[in-house]
Amino acid sequence: MSTSLSPLLAPMLSSTAMRAVCDDAACLQNMLDFEAALARAEANIGVIPERAADAIAGACKVESFDLTALAEAATRSGNLAIPLVKALTANVAKADAEAARYVHWGATSQDVIDTATMLTLRAAIDALLGDIDRAVAGFATLARRHRTTAMVARTWLQHALPMPFGLKLAEYAAALHRSRKRLQRLRSETLALQFGGAAGTLAALGDNGLPVAEKLAGLLKLPLPDAPWHTHRDRIAEAASVFAILAGTCGKIARDVSLMMQTDVAEAFEPSGEGRGGSSTMPHKRNPVAAASALAAATMAPNLAATIFAAQVQDHERSAGPWHAEWPTLPTLLLVTSGALAAIVDIAEGLEIDAARMRVNLEATGGLIMAEAVTMRLAETIGKSDAHHLIEAASKKAVAEKKHLRDVLTADSNVAAHLNAGQLAKLFEPMAYQGASQALIDRLLASLDDK
Repeated sequence: MSTSLSPLLAPMLSSTAMRAVCDDAACLQNMLDFEAALARAEANIGVIPERAADAIAGACKVESFDLTALAEAATRSGNLAIPLVKALTANVAKADAEAARYVHWGATSQDVIDTATMLTLRAAIDALLGDIDRAVAGFATLARRHRTTAMVARTWLQHALPMPFGLKLAEYAAALHRSRKRLQRLRSETLALQFGGAAGTLAALGDNGLPVAEKLAGLLKLPLPDAPWHTHRDRIAEAASVFAILAGTCGKIARDVSLMMQTDVAEAFEPSGEGRGGSSTMPHKRNPVAAASALAAATMAPNLAATIFAAQVQDHERSAGPWHAEWPTLPTLLLVTSGALAAIVDIAEGLEIDAARMRVNLEATGGLIMAEAVTMRLAETIGKSDAHHLIEAASKKAVAEKKHLRDVLTADSNVAAHLNAGQLAKLFEPMAYQGASQALIDRLLASLDDK
């Protein structure tokens, strides 16, 4: 697996842990781990001599291989496994010529590459799960702390109703937790050994095909599928969908944070630090750099996943082209997903919140944000339609005359006939109109315990 992220850009769009997982040497070692486990499995079943398996396994060390030479050779052979097996055979022969005869016995190139991909995906999922745990914990802690902090709920980027900030934070935690569950299911149910030989029949191993496959799966700690899946790429596509969903969730959170960091809003901020979020020319700037990284990654992820989806359409028992398209695409998707998540971890663990500014913003529309609350209270006595029209007219008057809606309603005899000044005042307290918010926070936080 090679990636399309340059060394200069990779740190901005990926996590350190994921770069290690997708490193060329790590991915090549996964291929070698397949070859070593294959030899061990075949020796255990009696297909090849035990001595040969020892020699082959001993040679399966990535530091013994020239990655540049393998890459060059792959352009002529059509995939990386062919020159790797050739180089491995030569390395084994240096120590034991007889053992070299049994390298890659009964396997095909796609067995090596696809199983290595499964091993890479497993390590990638583990890296993502570690960061998700941190992000979920961070947002859950903030949700508990700010469950009664009033803020503006916005629809179509406009002020809608008041809501507790803790509800928004709990929603972040729960959405990330749902991705955690998807990743866990992916790891336990979708990843699987690929081992079918030249055409997916294990013909080269005769009656020993399935026993070797079972042993190989056990050694690599991968589930054994019912049959080889060379050109049925639903497993890869499912993985891509899970990664793209996670990146999208991170992007949604990042979008909210970037909007809350706007100068005119100024409700919540990424953690600050020396040299962080600055401008090359404007010394006063505090840019949402983590959010920008997450948004960039979330923009890339769907298109990368789309390439994986398109690559599902493969011909017969071995495909020319679509399979190859997965090689650079999948690790790049892993990298950008990890980058989006790493940025969100940073935000979850260091978000700075200005509750006072949230309260100020609630008052920015002169009480209009509580129009629904008053409407619903009036509707109890005069009906929903009449109440709506009455408060709509009062709202327009408040805007035209630049008055607080409460003052306009207090002076309106049609309202005063049903609500006195004290009752109106209570209706303009934001957290008195939060519906089931507190119960929803409890439900969202409780859902995080389902691991």
